[in-house]
Order: sequence, then C-alpha cells, then structure tokens
Amino acid sequence: MERPLAGRLIVLGITGSIAAYKAAELARLLIAAGAEVQVAMSRTATAFIGPLTLETLTRRTVMLDPLELLPDRRIGHIVAADSADAVVVAPATARWLGAMANGLADDVVTATCLATTAPVIVAPAMDGEMYLHPATQGNVERLRGFGYAIVEPETGPLASGQVARGRLAEPAAILGAVVGALAGRPVREPDPERRPPAAREVRDDLAGLHLVVTAGGTAEPIDPVRFIGNRSTGRMGVAIAEAALARGARVTAILGMTSVPDPDGATIVRAPTAAAMRMAVIAALPEADALVMAAAVADFRPRAVADGKLARGAGLVLELEPTEDILAEASGLAHGRAERAADPSARPVLVGFAAETGSLARAPEKAARKRVDLLVANDVAEPGSGFGTETNRVTLVTPGREPEPWPLLAKREVADRLLDRIAAVRAALDAQSAERPAADAPADGSER
Repeated sequence: MERPLAGRLIVLGITGSIAAYKAAELARLLIAAGAEVQVAMSRTATAFIGPLTLETLTRRTVMLDPLELLPDRRIGHIVAADSADAVVVAPATARWLGAMANGLADDVVTATCLATTAPVIVAPAMDGEMYLHPATQGNVERLRGFGYAIVEPETGPLASGQVARGRLAEPAAILGAVVGALAGRPVREPDPERRPPAAREVRDDLAGLHLVVTAGGTAEPIDPVRFIGNRSTGRMGVAIAEAALARGARVTAILGMTSVPDPDGATIVRAPTAAAMRMAVIAALPEADALVMAAAVADFRPRAVADGKLARGAGLVLELEPTEDILAEASGLAHGRAERAADPSARPVLVGFAAETGSLARAPEKAARKRVDLLVANDVAEPGSGFGTETNRVTLVTPGREPEPWPLLAKREVADRLLDRIAAVRAALDAQSAERPAADAPADGSER
C-alpha cells in the first residue's frame, strides 16, 4: 500500500463549522497515508465534534488552548509548529480566515499557524454568500499571499438548505493537496522526542485502589412529575471514573441524573436525589481509597413534596430547605476515623468540585473549610467549561498552596491529570503511615 506521508507529522486544525465532522475522516486518511496526526481545535469546533473522537483516531491528546503545556512543560502549540511537516486547517470558517489574515492568535489553530514555517493548507467551509463576500475573498487572497495553499470549497447542499459554493472539499481532495505540498521535501523533524507526545502508555498505577466517584446532578421532587435540578450531565465525573478504570482502579460510580453512558466496568449505584446520594456516599466511604465528589448536588429542595401532580394555577410558591452537605459530612467522618486510629492512611483522599460563575475567589476558603485534599473549581459560565461540554478549564486548589489554573483541556485529560494528583496524595498518606512509630511496640523491643 502506498504511504506518501510515511514519517510525516501533520497538524490538523479544526474550527467551528458543521463540516467539522468530516475532519475525522480526513484524520483517518492522513494516518492511512502514513502520517502521524496532531489535532488542534478551536473552542467552537468542540461544539460540533468531540475531542475524544479525534484522540481515539490519532492516539494523541487534542490541543485546545494556546497556553497548554505538555507534560514536560514545553508549550504544546510551539512544539507542534516547530516539528510539523504541514498544517492543515479543515474546515476553516470565515471567522478563522479573517483572524488568520490579520494575525489574531486567539485560538490554538491560529497560534500554531503563526508559529510555523511548514506549508499550510486551508480548506474553507461556510454558507455560499459568506464565502463569496468581498471580505472573505480578500482574506483568502491574503492567505494565498502568505504562501498558503487553498483547497477551494465545492458547490453542493449546505447546512442552511441552500445549494451553493461553500461545501468543504472532500477529505480525499484535501489529502491530495497535502501530499502535493510535501512532494520532494524531507521529513522535517524525524526525532519523536521533539514532536508532541503520542498517547500515554497504558498504566496500571491505580491497581489495587478503590475510587468512589459521584457524577451528575440531583433531582429534588416537587411532586411526582416535577423536580428542582441543574444542567449537569455527569460528563466530568464519568470521565474520571473511566480514566480510573483504565488505570487499573476499582471504581464505584454513584450516579445522579446523567445524560452520558455509564462508565463500563464500574459498580453503578443510582442516587437521583441529594438524600439518596448522601446515603450511597456514606455507605461506600469506609472502603474507599479516594472519594471524588464530582456530582452537582442541588443546594436546595422543596420542604414538602406533593403526593399528586400539582394543577396549573396563577402561580406556585415553594418553601425550600438546604440539602445535606455530603462532602463536608464525608470529610468529617473520614478525618475522624484517621484521627481515632492515629493513622493518616486510614482515610480516603478527599476531592471536591466547585462550580462557580464569574469568580473562583470562594474556592480556597471552601477547600479549607471542608478539609479536602484537592478542590477542582471551574467557572461554568465560561465557554467550553460549562455543563455538557467535552472540555473544561479548571483551577486546582490545594489547601495551603496557591491555586493552580489549568488550561482548557478535554475532560478526559482533566481526569487523568487529577488522578495523577490523587495518586500522589494517596502515596503521601501511605508514606506518613509507614513512618509513624508503632503505638503498641514497647520501648525495649521485647514482646508483651
């Protein structure tokens, strides 16, 4: 089989067009042609195709943020720009063409193109009038002036219902443009150590540990058909459970109201209300090596629940009461057990989540008050970081330390980074236990 891109590294930039779904096929064709593929996505692109799809195909973590660092602390998009044989932007939206034409590096795709000297191939996709607008055409010509190869869009059915020019070129045509742009050029950076790293090797570093993970929202009933809830889908908590299972842990997933598939291989406990989730967490706590409270538990519930469906009327007044603070109670029980045993390892690693809007200023106080080892805080109003997204931008709060903001990442990458920290805390607790003097050992070493 001919592999014209053997040994090449191709950066595939995806921007926010409905045609983004075709990028998966393009990635597959590039790999079949022998290339290694590193995907970079704008924030809006993740609304059309999930990073997990591309990571599964390419075996590499998708780049989502210009500020993202590689595990060895190198700047991700700079490493990709310096080692790529070519950068392909497909689909390229009208907005991206305008930003690139004017050097506005506000997303990782534009930043990578600005930082590279490799050939750049651009495949626009948008509505017909948008592509033919003089502003768009001017931006396309400016990119041609940079030396970029433009794979013109095709005429065909568009998402708007029109039949016009603006349809993303077929992946095979884009592949042909990439092969043509690299013909006769040597491989730019053959050393894999100087390229973005491939997927992590399969690890079993959590083997033997039992993680209890909560996920999803809770539904506090008003009557038999209505409830108070929130927009949580459970995606973040399930990603943590799946990542822990992949690393050898035994996982109990306590699930509230979720809209994502259950983590395959976990012990599933259904807990649709705050009261049910509290009971499930307290029951699982004694055997847990780590408790990760990623669920979005409702803060309030109706004080009284109607036996039958309430009739529609001019209005409805509900008297609310606070729900249980499950994390605070679990933390108190866990610390109490460790203190009674005089053994730091006798409690689980305690991880809380704090969904805020506008500011994370309350997070350090919350972490200290609830006596957690780690608190994951995020602004759910920020694009790409709210409920239901494939990505998350979190700040990790460790009591006694400065908060640590992480870049926008795929939720699975957030999960793995968090598990790295959980493993480190678990090891530290176990080490403290191993170093403590045996309370019952006599000073002279004799037997009692």
